[in-house]
Amino acid sequence: MTPTKPKVYIVGVGMTKFCKPGSVDWDYPDMVKEAVTTALDDCGMKYSDIQQATVGYLFGGTCCGQRALYEVGLTGIPIFNVNNACASGSSGLFLGKQIIESGNADVILCAGFEKMAAGSLEKLASPIDDRALSVDKHIEVMSETYGLEPAPMTAQMFGNAAKEHMEKYGSKREHYAKIAYKNHLHSVHNPKSQFTKEFSLDQVINARKIYDFMGLLECSPTSDGAAAAVIVSERFLEKNPRLKSQAVEIIGLKLGTDMPSVFQEKSNIKMIGFDMIDKISKELYAETKITPNDVQVIELHDCFAPNELITYEAIGLCPVGKGHTIVDKNDNTYGGKWVINPSGGLISKGHPIGATGVAQAVELSNQLRGRCGKRQVPNCKIAMQHNIGIGGAGVRAICSLYLPSYGSSQSTRITGSFCSSRPTRLDAYRSYPGYGAYPYASSQAFLEGVGFVNYSVLSDGVFMGAKAGVMCAAGDCGRG
Repeated sequence: MTPTKPKVYIVGVGMTKFCKPGSVDWDYPDMVKEAVTTALDDCGMKYSDIQQATVGYLFGGTCCGQRALYEVGLTGIPIFNVNNACASGSSGLFLGKQIIESGNADVILCAGFEKMAAGSLEKLASPIDDRALSVDKHIEVMSETYGLEPAPMTAQMFGNAAKEHMEKYGSKREHYAKIAYKNHLHSVHNPKSQFTKEFSLDQVINARKIYDFMGLLECSPTSDGAAAAVIVSERFLEKNPRLKSQAVEIIGLKLGTDMPSVFQEKSNIKMIGFDMIDKISKELYAETKITPNDVQVIELHDCFAPNELITYEAIGLCPVGKGHTIVDKNDNTYGGKWVINPSGGLISKGHPIGATGVAQAVELSNQLRGRCGKRQVPNCKIAMQHNIGIGGAGVRAICSLYLPSYGSSQSTRITGSFCSSRPTRLDAYRSYPGYGAYPYASSQAFLEGVGFVNYSVLSDGVFMGAKAGVMCAAGDCGRG
């Protein structure tokens, strides 16, 4: 029997506004200080409370994480610098979660940043030509299929994947434009977004071409910015109950790398990491017992519009080859089945590479906490994250707001015809509309909040009663 992992929670989040490189007079330590200070203020903690830290970034020398965090404090803690391509920030979250699960720390700071330059990533690449490129075999797949063009390399990778999808499955040029249109529209209400301008579909389609059919507005920009999250153990949360009302549980978090098909099948769809994401997504759903149908909001790595559409399939939102049907049905925006990239995504919010994975967690935490104003996703209870880096690294996560009866270290004791003696998280959500949407001050408030009638409170947390005609035995509200 696999032992149950300790629970891990996000209790504080913060990020800078993402902006055009060079448009703000700051350096990366300034960005990180702003994001970290905001995250600490969010949870009412001090830097001295942090026991270990991870800092994700792609461009920069050794120990940039230390240099950045020294602006906040010098406390002698372990600091891990994480470089995992565009998944650097979320890889830091993965590492932080593992540290807490191992019992080696109760409070971890996970940050990410990037200071970039205008233009394509090639301008930031180090001029070292005496060793292999980390993506040389990925480029070889392109060379042997669609050939190489004088265009940004990553644009070619994802553009060629779209061309392959069009040829195999019938997606159209307009499907990719509609994704970019949607993400720019979402960003209008995100004050942290690099762009907050709405564009028409015609403007997206007719924008300056970057590679083949793909235009400027379908590509994520280079960006400056930072993001941070404070994650804690269940033990810490029990000792600090004031944080329970804002705690977001990381129900599952998976990190994976490429499968043999990435090179062997000479497929550009596989080359950009499809099978890697497919594998860890299936593992995540099996581990958490949660499926895409249970999710309301998704932050997805739309470095280029084609990657969003293709990833719909890789994360199981639809069958392989049917990603464009989600676009056709508007099932990727408000009023549809999911709201995907309510932040504006990388395409509009911006893509300071090391910060991106953490910024996705910031957005999802704020969505679950109901703090997103005009872009708030209705009835948001379960959120999902997807972050990928060519090279490759893929990260998938599922989060939900803290559930009292699952936040307790004691086992839940609610029994009856509507759930088992050890109910799953989804049993609780499905049985109690609104459960987890706000904290309950007492057993009475909990029972009335979820619609119980004719109940008797035997002691705080233990009751007998009925909900909607369903009889229940004695149970523990687990309000903590």
